[in-house]
Amino acid sequence: MTSASSGDSGGCIFCGALEAEPPSPLILHRGARCFVILNKYPYSNGHLLVVPRRHVATLAGLDQPELAELAALAKAAEQVLTAAYAPHGINVGINVGRAAGAGAPGHLHAHLVPRWDGDTSFMTVVADTRVVPEELGATAQRLRPLFERTLAG
Repeated sequence: MTSASSGDSGGCIFCGALEAEPPSPLILHRGARCFVILNKYPYSNGHLLVVPRRHVATLAGLDQPELAELAALAKAAEQVLTAAYAPHGINVGINVGRAAGAGAPGHLHAHLVPRWDGDTSFMTVVADTRVVPEELGATAQRLRPLFERTLAG
């Protein structure tokens, strides 16, 4: 893993997941410049992240090929989540910096969160509780083959 000038990758959850042996079971797809991983603490079933392989903190720090692959994988993730869960909508967001809500502020990542009319996301706000009925391993088994098919064509 190559560190960017925007920060040291030591202790980074994303760099650690990418370099883990055996590979992290939460990784759904590895691209040339970015990868897709399930959020370990999801807001809803299928909550995933698109992450540059390079440890970089901002969109401005990405080179053009990284930015293009980040967008292409976000598009594929939208297709995969739609096929797997038929959500009524999907939140797509990037938090740049801790003040903006980034949980891992040194390593940029895009969230894709499936949403349904009447879903229970309010629970996190009012009860400090998340309601996610699908175990992460089952989510990975459901989504990984869909990424393979979606990105093969």
